[in-house]
Amino acid sequence: MPAPSLPTARVIQVDTRGAIILEEESPETRDSRGIYFPNHIEPVSHIAVDVGGSLAKVVYFTRSPEPPASPSIAATRGSSSTPEPFTPRSNSPSAELPTSSSPSSSNIRHNGALTPLVLDSQNYAEGFTLSTEMLRDTMLRRTSQHFPGGSLNFERFETDNIHECVEFIQSLIERSAKVNDVSIEDMRKSVKIMATGGGAHKFYELFKDTLCVEVRREDEMECLIEGLKFITLIPDEAYYFSDELIQSVSHPLPSASAQPSLLPPTGSNGILERPLERPGPNPPKFAVTFESNPTFQLPCLLVNIGSGVSIIKVDEDGQFERVSGTSLGGGTLWGLLSLLTPATSFDEMLKLSEQGDNATVDMLVGDIYGQDYSKLGLKSTMIASSFGKVFKKGKGKGTFSPEDISKSLLYAVSNNIGQIAYMNAEKYNLERIYFGGCFIRGHAATITTLSYAIRFWSKGTKRALFLRHEGFLGSIGAWIKNIGPESS
Repeated sequence: MPAPSLPTARVIQVDTRGAIILEEESPETRDSRGIYFPNHIEPVSHIAVDVGGSLAKVVYFTRSPEPPASPSIAATRGSSSTPEPFTPRSNSPSAELPTSSSPSSSNIRHNGALTPLVLDSQNYAEGFTLSTEMLRDTMLRRTSQHFPGGSLNFERFETDNIHECVEFIQSLIERSAKVNDVSIEDMRKSVKIMATGGGAHKFYELFKDTLCVEVRREDEMECLIEGLKFITLIPDEAYYFSDELIQSVSHPLPSASAQPSLLPPTGSNGILERPLERPGPNPPKFAVTFESNPTFQLPCLLVNIGSGVSIIKVDEDGQFERVSGTSLGGGTLWGLLSLLTPATSFDEMLKLSEQGDNATVDMLVGDIYGQDYSKLGLKSTMIASSFGKVFKKGKGKGTFSPEDISKSLLYAVSNNIGQIAYMNAEKYNLERIYFGGCFIRGHAATITTLSYAIRFWSKGTKRALFLRHEGFLGSIGAWIKNIGPESS
């Protein structure tokens, strides 16, 4: 009797109750930590891929026989009633924000295997033979509503090395066939690639022909919004800077009656009565707050910063529209720093910027006036012209350090994005602004610059929110689209 094929997928829903963000072995994977769903039962065998101009992001689900041993400390403690101070260089788990490096082929993680589509009693009647391990798995799944749970896994590859992404998916499929004791042919029938981003069209034939599986292309903007709607339901995924200044958290006032320093008081219209200091290098640091009991709140603005920038308005009913954008995004920073510094990866460039001083490259207000321009509220340290000292000094490239160049360009790109985001939020009267995309990478200087810019220009009426899986919105959305009902 020929071996039967795996059954057709049925519509399932992700049970997010009790979801936790996992602790990874390496700090280099902080923005791609797995998410464990302890109450999810149904197996999922499809893989989502979001291929952008610079990076390809992969999302897939694996079953776990037991819950993970160590949930993320930042996830379980990050939303404590007394927020700890945000210190970009701190090793405190509750204070740090996720940063990451693009994984190379040598450090790709192999987190379990895909599970073939649902195997039920009908298959036994048809003569389908289960291995002892698979039979035990099925029996346990029937007797315990919490067994076995599973993890959503995240990987990232440079698009220029798309073959590494394909090889990873191929090895995942092959390993899954072996673990589940099914033939590679049946495993391929069970797997579907949900592809989005520009590369879903450019590399369609590569994925289809090399992997020998069905490839379905999904709309990029739809996937971004679906990904945002889903990921913001995960506890401690979204975070923002509270109104409480770091200084008041780090050094509480001794007097019991004394109140901590907060944002300047607001009037009846919600606008700050006393203006904030204008955005500039090293803006004031505020305490990080995680959304531990999240709800996706509409309307909002999504600023997705990839190679370029897309700004998407999401209405109360979930309808969305790309209302703006700019070509000056992560690809701009990556490209220019590739020309101007010896760094060979985006994360090397971010590390250089952490050690730099933009004042050696940028022309500041103090360079022009010799002091603050108090009448306009301009401090002497505020940037008047990015890279303004380069032409003024008339010196060659070698005069300026890679660290200073990296810091200057990071501020230039981030400030530009922050102001465009604010103007669109103001135009459409939106208070919540989500920032996503692999440009951010949990980088402290980028986050503080964007957050403070929104806080300043809106006079405290709008809030910038960030995500721990910020670069995976599109791939998460593509993955979710195959979980829900098929579109007619």
